[in-house]
Amino acid sequence: MTPVPGSSVHSGSIGSAAASAGGPVGSLAAETDRLLACIHCGFCLDACPTYTRGGDESDSPRGRLYLMRAVAEGRIPPESDAFKLHLDRCLGCRACEPVCPSGVEYGFLLERGREVIANARGGSRLEWLLLATFGNTVLNAIAGFFARLIRGTGLAALTVRIVPKRLHRVRMAAAMLEASRPWNGLRMVRHSGEVEEPRHGDRDGGLRVAVFEGCVQKTLFGSANAATAAVLRHNGHTVVKVPGLGCCGALHAHAGLLDGARALARRNLQALEPFVSDGADTASAIIVNAAGCGSMMQDYAKLFEGRPEHELAACVSARVRDPLVFLAEHGVRGGRPLALRAGWDSPCHLIHGQRAGEAPLDTLRAALPGLEVVPVPRADECCGGAGIHALIHTASGDRILSDKVAAVRSVAPDVMLTANPGCIMQIGGGLVLAGESVRVIHPIELVAAGCC
Repeated sequence: MTPVPGSSVHSGSIGSAAASAGGPVGSLAAETDRLLACIHCGFCLDACPTYTRGGDESDSPRGRLYLMRAVAEGRIPPESDAFKLHLDRCLGCRACEPVCPSGVEYGFLLERGREVIANARGGSRLEWLLLATFGNTVLNAIAGFFARLIRGTGLAALTVRIVPKRLHRVRMAAAMLEASRPWNGLRMVRHSGEVEEPRHGDRDGGLRVAVFEGCVQKTLFGSANAATAAVLRHNGHTVVKVPGLGCCGALHAHAGLLDGARALARRNLQALEPFVSDGADTASAIIVNAAGCGSMMQDYAKLFEGRPEHELAACVSARVRDPLVFLAEHGVRGGRPLALRAGWDSPCHLIHGQRAGEAPLDTLRAALPGLEVVPVPRADECCGGAGIHALIHTASGDRILSDKVAAVRSVAPDVMLTANPGCIMQIGGGLVLAGESVRVIHPIELVAAGCC
């Protein structure tokens, strides 16, 4: 493999004096087996959005793993510009994982690599501001209030129209907020016919489930949380709310702020402990309708490897389910016949992180007879949002987003469906900037409108 220019990379083994001493590279130096699992076969190249656009080997999964190994072995300093540049450019979509014959845990290693960078160099001011907001319940509620106010008064849409195109980051942020507005088309679906109420016997066979409401989902997409609960109840399950839950920690983990992610995760583990222990409060599943949050919580066991919380984290991780996957596993009642063409784009952390496969589409087709679900071309490829990546690395995110907008246009849907708040805002924001009227919504909202 071609070394990164100026990096002085040469062969070596993890466990050198620099790495074994711990220090700033300890997160990577401790992952010898995981780093060495990569055999540099190149199967990941065609799956990587940044490599397929730029063709730079250092912007491929195996190139980034090579850099991580070089840092772990002490051959590149952790504050290296090349190391930061190429790991920063990664979307963290994990599309490389399903195609890897060696089972490399790339997402896990990327977060450890970014932790090394965060310890050595720190993050941008925007990154720290966003993460501080999402990680604090009070700040998140305040930010959510003003975001809904700006959205509801039409200021977001006005900003898109009047702000010059050269201020792209401002326009994109406003477009993303505008894209989070509830879709009026759901009203027509709700009034298109009657739905038979579940019979008593259906309720007897239901399960007790806990619902995780999240932070962005709770503040901007509360309707998706309400729809999730309604659909689960319609299918005979008992829904319980869990007090004390907050941000899952995904954005912190993706930025390499693993201690911050663990602090947030501990709060959730404490709140969920009664629901995964043997007792009256036990829940069969923890339903998480935001794909990124669900993937993060399924990885809580890895986040707490070697720590006292690991056993509890593993219990929580094992019970986390996306609602569409959960319904595919336990059965779904059909709703109103719905003559609608719906485009589908799969969130990376649903298809790659949670390995959901076709289950979400199976649920949609079973729940809504007559619904035409059309996956967009390359529906399994990242939209370029990647958490807060699109707001920090606008150039790379925009290039990938433009391809996603073109993919949506090619299927001419009445509405677009995707199961993650960041993806809804990213794709929806791209469509707003492109002057398209197609709206992007969470699929569980469409199921609720057609069934409840």
